[in-house]
Amino acid sequence: MGGENKAASALVKKIAGLHAAISKLPSLSPSPEADALFTALVAACAPPSAAVDVATLGPRARRMRTDLVRLCADAEARLEAHCSDALAALDAPLDHLRIFPYHDNYVRLGELEHALLSRHAPDHLAVPARVAFVGSGSLPLSALLLAARHMPDAAVDCFDRCGAANERARRLLLRGNDGGGVASRMSFRTADVEALTHELAAYDVVFLAAPVGVTPEEKARVIAHLGRHMAAGAALVVRSAHGARGFLCPVVEPAEVRRGGFQVLAVHHPDNSEMVYSVIVARKGYLELVPPAVSPPCNCCEVEKARGSVPSTSCHLDAMDEIRRRAW
Repeated sequence: MGGENKAASALVKKIAGLHAAISKLPSLSPSPEADALFTALVAACAPPSAAVDVATLGPRARRMRTDLVRLCADAEARLEAHCSDALAALDAPLDHLRIFPYHDNYVRLGELEHALLSRHAPDHLAVPARVAFVGSGSLPLSALLLAARHMPDAAVDCFDRCGAANERARRLLLRGNDGGGVASRMSFRTADVEALTHELAAYDVVFLAAPVGVTPEEKARVIAHLGRHMAAGAALVVRSAHGARGFLCPVVEPAEVRRGGFQVLAVHHPDNSEMVYSVIVARKGYLELVPPAVSPPCNCCEVEKARGSVPSTSCHLDAMDEIRRRAW
């Protein structure tokens, strides 16, 4: 335990040093210096072995983390705007999305989100008619991948409170090679999610991007607002973080999602360094009849396995899936 604490303290100290250097940058826009610092930050925080419980940080480290999460969100928004502008200068920009440095990471994230939704939610929510993506940004890669690869019949409405970001996103689709009819199924609206009310009830699935609500208080307020206005039975997919990845983006606790009026169906923490985001899948307005599926397994699952009462994690999850589907 002492060795683990020393390792965690050393990691927090390293992250604090990177935060200090990032804070001194003249701009968070892409540049060799900014790129090197953020690459070093991700390399320090992303490995699953980087075990830091951000909930136990002292006051100074908590303030540093809050500021760093904001800096990361700002830097990614600037990177997306930069890449969106570069793509817009090309013919058929949608054919060149790999220009975005984290393209493959978002491809894998989209596959994971859809797989979790397909496994843990009722069948019709995996093939929804209407989807909202809140916090889509200048380069709406996640929303594009959803529309093109995973939900080919769904209307996907993208919301961002930045009008310039939406203009960039529209420009990409207008110039895109839309052989799959993606542009005709996507729309972009400039709005703060907390200003949306009855509109939210029209969606089968709502995806909540990580930068929407940077502090725990902001995130809790957004989730509670969605819980008041989404339709009963609709699904919510929330991006979160676990361990040291909480220095890169906001951490959302499943309990906060429940307090917002949702049943938590699944919680997934990636066990590789390529994916930063954890994913929570929830459903509006249903009581939790069984515990949510947690991957990698939570401590309680490990305890039950040790006792011999749970033959394997996969069997345990399959049983929970069957109980849920019977309940629905």
